[in-house]
Amino acid sequence: MGSCCSCLKNTSDSYSDNESNINDSQFNNTNNANIDDDSNILPIADNEREAVTALLGYLENKDNLDFYSGGPLKALTTLVYSDNLNLQRSAALAFAEITEKYVCQVDRKVLEPILILLQSNDSQIQIAACAALGNLAVNNENKLLIVEMGGLNPLINQMMGDNVEVQCNAVGCITNLATRDDNKSKIATSGALIPLTKLAKSKHMRVQRNATGALLNMTHSGENRKELVNAGAVPILVSLLSSTDPDVQYYCTTALSNIAVDEENRQKLSQTEPRLVTKLVNLMDSTSSRVKCQATLALRNLASDTSYQLEIVRAGGLPHLVKLIQSDSIPLILASVACIRNISIHPLNEGLIVDAGFLKPLVNLLDYKDSEEIQCHAVSTLRNLAASSEKNRKEFFESGAVEKCKELALVSPISVQSEISACFAILALADVSKLDLLDMDILDALIPMTYSANQEVSGNAAAALANLCSRINNYNKIIEFWNKPSNGIRGFLLRFLDSDYATFEHIALWTILQLLESHNEKIMNLVKSDKDMIDGVTRMANVTFERIQNSGIDINENGENRADKNKNGQANGEIENSRMSEPVEDASIELYNITQQILQFLN
Repeated sequence: MGSCCSCLKNTSDSYSDNESNINDSQFNNTNNANIDDDSNILPIADNEREAVTALLGYLENKDNLDFYSGGPLKALTTLVYSDNLNLQRSAALAFAEITEKYVCQVDRKVLEPILILLQSNDSQIQIAACAALGNLAVNNENKLLIVEMGGLNPLINQMMGDNVEVQCNAVGCITNLATRDDNKSKIATSGALIPLTKLAKSKHMRVQRNATGALLNMTHSGENRKELVNAGAVPILVSLLSSTDPDVQYYCTTALSNIAVDEENRQKLSQTEPRLVTKLVNLMDSTSSRVKCQATLALRNLASDTSYQLEIVRAGGLPHLVKLIQSDSIPLILASVACIRNISIHPLNEGLIVDAGFLKPLVNLLDYKDSEEIQCHAVSTLRNLAASSEKNRKEFFESGAVEKCKELALVSPISVQSEISACFAILALADVSKLDLLDMDILDALIPMTYSANQEVSGNAAAALANLCSRINNYNKIIEFWNKPSNGIRGFLLRFLDSDYATFEHIALWTILQLLESHNEKIMNLVKSDKDMIDGVTRMANVTFERIQNSGIDINENGENRADKNKNGQANGEIENSRMSEPVEDASIELYNITQQILQFLN
């Protein structure tokens, strides 16, 4: 299964979807600098004194003024370029306060003085300037302009300093900038990932939250994930899964889930992080629903690989998953059913999944008609379990899965119909299941499904129908459904004979041959007395012979070997639902051989 990719959206305790980014927010910043604690302050120039006076007046009426243009911006800019440290601090604090309350798109004239302040060696100015830039970085257009104007380098320098408040605000600004896709690759290659990774280990929770959030926002594309892995972020993200802070857990779990999208990264994780699966399994029991959900999604992505499919089961993941698919949360249900779907791919897991009590809950998920994705994953899992042992097959039929799939077969979306038809095709392969399926009147669903415009649906349904006509000891249901519904089995055979599609032609011919080999007099008479069907087979014999001649193949060369091979291939009496293409010459030869066997019966 495909794998899924997400970025952080918000810090609430609710699940966020997998395409989101960390929420643009007024991150953990501090603007509590004191402007009265420095000595050796230079005197104030006249223009600066005028700017201070004007600014005080503007601030008294700040709710009615635009500080990003005209007199207010001019006054702030004058203070920024002053050699007086206290005036620079005042400007920085003013920018921080104004941008916290009034966020909108600004131009270079606004950002330039803030970027100048950002290069100051004074920690109080750095704190306020980072806060102001981070606030403006909430606006989508400002994010682009800040990076375009060279804002990343001074922010990286501030992250590498020793002041916790500066680190916190600088990282928060990077986090906001990283929510813009255009910025992600620039941030990834700017040198920011190494200090971000280092700060993710900070002892200060605000810094750690902002750093892990920023790392999460860098996991949206494959190239950025590669840069992140190369920067050494993975071991830190894994270690922080044990954090007591639910925000940090969420950011790290989601980042690792995104990193696990890539096969190369999954291989590295399996080699270097032996505790990863156990930690994620434990987080499926988290009190935070969004942490629980992202841990499950991370396991789903890891379970794209065979080794992880087994490891998740060994780590005790099944009891958590069977509980989650029965929860009241749609996101949790979707994450858990997608995870168990991947895990069920491994044959060694099939019996364990059935024993863990998944069948009934999976059948119940088919009632989620408002969630096509949940239905698809549920049916796909059931299909994987349907082909297991006799014990599992018995429990499968007792679970009501077949009845529910039959009920949905003709009324569900195409993606769900595709999974249902594949499930039917798998079930119909087992001789012990055929009469049970026929007694459940599964033909009421299969025959109409062969009319589907979707080749996968019609092909799977036809394969199931063909196998149900083969090697059974009671043909009453085949006779009952010969002409109904939707022109019945007869209509299906005639349509597929005339389909001009080799796979469908093969299914039709193979089915007719199975019916003739049934030794059931009524069935054989139905075929032999049907002029349209005989004409269809004769036409196919001529068409396939012509195809073979046009391909330059001598039909008599190794003909006996081909016929024997064909008979041997049919000895098992099964049509595979996955058979959708093969070389034209090989297909034509096989079809021709089947037509000749049918014509021998008819003659």
